[in-house]
Order: sequence, then structure tokens, then C-alpha cells
Amino acid sequence: MVKMGGFSPLVSEVNRRRFLKSAAVAGAMAIGSSGGILPSLAQVAAPKKGGHFKIGVGSGSVSDSLDPATYVESFMYIFARSLHCGLTELDANGNLVGELAESWDFSKDAKTWTFKLRKGVEFHNGKTLDANDVIASINHHLGEGSKSGAKDILKAVQEMRSDGAETIVITLKEGNVDFPYLLEHFQLPIMPAKDGKPDLSGVGAGGYVLDGIDFGVKATSKRFANYWKPNAAWFDSFEVLAVHDVAARTNALNTGQIHAMDKCDLKTVHLLKRNGDLEVTAVPGSQHYAFNMISEIAPFDNVDVRLAFKYALNRKQLVDTLLRGYGRLGNDHSIPSTDRFFAKNLPQREQDLDKAKYHLKKAGLSDLKVQLSAADAAFTGAVDAAVLYQQDAAKAGITIDVIRESNDGYWDTVWMKKPFYATYWAGRPTADWMFTQGYAADAVWNDTRWKNPRFNELLIAARSELDETKRGEMYAEMQQLCRDDGASVIPVFVDYVNALSKKVGHNKLGSNWDLDSFRCAERWWFTDV
Repeated sequence: MVKMGGFSPLVSEVNRRRFLKSAAVAGAMAIGSSGGILPSLAQVAAPKKGGHFKIGVGSGSVSDSLDPATYVESFMYIFARSLHCGLTELDANGNLVGELAESWDFSKDAKTWTFKLRKGVEFHNGKTLDANDVIASINHHLGEGSKSGAKDILKAVQEMRSDGAETIVITLKEGNVDFPYLLEHFQLPIMPAKDGKPDLSGVGAGGYVLDGIDFGVKATSKRFANYWKPNAAWFDSFEVLAVHDVAARTNALNTGQIHAMDKCDLKTVHLLKRNGDLEVTAVPGSQHYAFNMISEIAPFDNVDVRLAFKYALNRKQLVDTLLRGYGRLGNDHSIPSTDRFFAKNLPQREQDLDKAKYHLKKAGLSDLKVQLSAADAAFTGAVDAAVLYQQDAAKAGITIDVIRESNDGYWDTVWMKKPFYATYWAGRPTADWMFTQGYAADAVWNDTRWKNPRFNELLIAARSELDETKRGEMYAEMQQLCRDDGASVIPVFVDYVNALSKKVGHNKLGSNWDLDSFRCAERWWFTDV
């Protein structure tokens, strides 16, 4: 068995002290002739408890619920992170550490995993965490008929059993060297169990207790007095507001109605930078924008039609005009350049109108007319991006009718339902996770319904391959298959660009997900309380 160390509740404090020590040295060096320290050092003041933190996000729907199996957008991701903890956690540096799991062991074939739970963790209802809570919470996503997006990353689970109150043994059908990463997923919080079923009312072991929720409008929580992490959850209370319109979010931040916002409008972000009371943050990550084609529906069931659309788009124009430089070129697969298995030798696809016309002709078409559904709920600027795509495609003989869909309910009525639509993925910490959840033939969130036998064969083989070189070769081929056969046009990888009041303190921002890996309520604090 190979033993992995878990998370210590003192880790965040140690990291903070190191950060403050480094900042203090930098501050001493930055003292000018006036004897003053640079104002930017105010952001590294020691965390304080207090205050009501409000954030506006460009998502939220009346169809949301507290059942983690139903989470599909950032409104619930962020709020749920305030209520719940998972077994594992990715820290701000992208390192996997234990959260409710204190440590874990695994067999040499990576099929059997043993997790040791942290002692004395209390749920909001007073129940003490035990192995049955973990088993019930995971089983919730594995039931027959489950439509949870987490079902796909857990389908290899063959058996779970407790070995005492504080130990869980999980046996997989096949080895998975990345398995603990999967347990960090925001859809896999650990909830208190009763009679083998998890409590789906919002009761968790996180830093905040549910206060109230109006789905699609706002959600509020209050600090949990018995939270097990001593150096986290600094705010007295936390509020998430669904503000789909980016102009409204920006105005709310500028006027002090909220303290932070996500998904800044990159066309006007320079104006936010001029406001001396605000900080604009840009964090590179695995987030990417896409135009998805449902590969089972004509004309997108023809790979040459899909290639025509891929060659028609001017990707660099999107980076320059839509992203204003806050991103990088995409290559029609979802693995970012920061991933250790990124296929760096795969040629970058560029706009080539002659090739677009060639593939259209090869598909037996001289021209083509399709509808492209878009709304800013998909990603900020999605409609503008669709219009640019429309202009590019016209040069290749493709007529795109841009359908401006409603922001409200976009993820229920458009995503995975319309034949051609704008979307985004936050990306995943590992290549296996991303491919398993978004591209596997039977994945619930396979949002193009693409099925490639060779891809799925490689996916299974790479998951348990312990030789890093062989594994890298497999993932490189999988990226090539997505690029040349897949049904997603992925033109850009996008920085997480958010804005917040300078009254909000934070350390290094996590890049695994948006808003400090959706942990802003736990990791941030007010500097003026």
C-alpha cells in the first residue's frame, strides 16, 4: 500500500504566515523616500472575522436545487462550497490535500483505496461525521436512473464498505491513479446520513449554515460556530446573488451593492481597473469556451461538416477582440497547456477557408445554413462571439443564423438540447476527469453525444497506466481524436477574470475553478472589520 498524507487544519495558517512573511520582506524593500509602504500591501493584512459578504454571479436558475446531483452552474457551485466539505481538496497551488479525509492508502494496482476520516468533524445538525455519511453521499450519485454529472466519474466504484466509524474502503472495477482527485468534485459533498440516505436539505460540514435560498435569485448562509477548520470561513454571513446581466453586475460592484463579481465584461474591464477601490483579478486555468455540435443530428453527424466549422473560425480574433488578451488559443480539445499530459506536438489549428470549403464539398455540400444558439449565460460575450463566427463562416459558404437565447434557463433548455450552441467548461484537474465526464461515450455530460470507439478504448487504458510516458502517449492520441473527429469547436482557453472590492482580502487565488476554486466564502475576508 502507498500512503498519502492528508490536510492539516494548520496548513492554511502556515501558508498564510509564509505569505505574510514574504510580503513583509517585499514591503520593507518597497519603502520609498517618503517612508510609506506601497498601498498594494494592504491586501495581505491578517485575516479578520466579521461582516456580510455579497457576491454577484452570472448564473442561477429557478430549477436549481440543494441536491448536489442537480448542480450545473456556478451559482450553486459557489453556494454549496460554503455549506459543504468533500473528502479531498485542491489547495491554492493546485496540490491535492485531504479535507474530510485525513489520509489515504492505495494498492499497487490503484484499485483499492482506503480513506481515514478526520476525527470530531460536526455537521450543522450536530451529527458527528462517520463512514456511513461518506458511503451514503457517494451512493446518492450511483443509483439507477441518476442523472448526476458525478455519476460518470464514480461509475468505476465496485464496492464501498466501512472499516470502523472512521475508515472507508473503496474498491474500483479497474485501477485509477487519479481517483482521490475525483472526490474533490463540487458535486460530491459529504452530507449526514440517516437510514442509508443523505440529507439533501443543505445540511453539511462546511463553514456556513444555510440561512435561506430563493432559487435563481439569491442564497444566504451564516458562519457555523463549530466549523472544524480554525483558519477559514471569516465572514459572519455570505450571500450569492444571481445577476445574469454583466452590466448590472458591474454597476452593483461599482456602487457597493456587492463586494465581488464573476465573469467581468472584457470589453469594459479597463474601466473597472480605473476604480481605485476595486481589484481586477485574472487567473489562468483550464476554463474554455466552446461551440458544440450534437454529433447525432444532421448535418453535424458528418465529420467533414464538423471540420468545415473548425477551419472556418478565426481563433486569434476571438483572443484579441473577445478576450482582450485574457486567454490563449484552443485546439478543439479540452486539455490546457498547463496540464502535464498536454499534447504540445499537436499542430495548432488555424483558420483556413480553403480547407473549410474542401471539407464542406467532401460532405457533398456547396453551402450550408444552420442555427447557432447563444446567450451570455453560456459565457460573457457569447452572443458577440457567435456573430464573429457567423461572419467567418460566411466566407466559407456557411450561413449561420445566430439565435439569441434567454439567459434564464439556458442550461435547461439549450445546453445539450439545441443542435449547435455556445457553452463553456470550467475544465477539470486531470485529463482523465475531463475526458471521462465530458467525452466518454456514455457520460451524462457528454454534451455533443460524440462516440469514438478508439477514444473510449484509450480512456479506459490510460486511467490505470502507471507508466507516465505511455500514459502521456495515450492522452496525446485522445486529444488528436477530439481535435480531428470530435464535435466541439474549442477556440480559446480563458482566464478567470473577476473583480472585487479592495476591502476584501485574499491570498493566492486557486485556479482549479473560478472564484478561488469556488471557495471564496471560505478563503476570503474583510480587511476593514
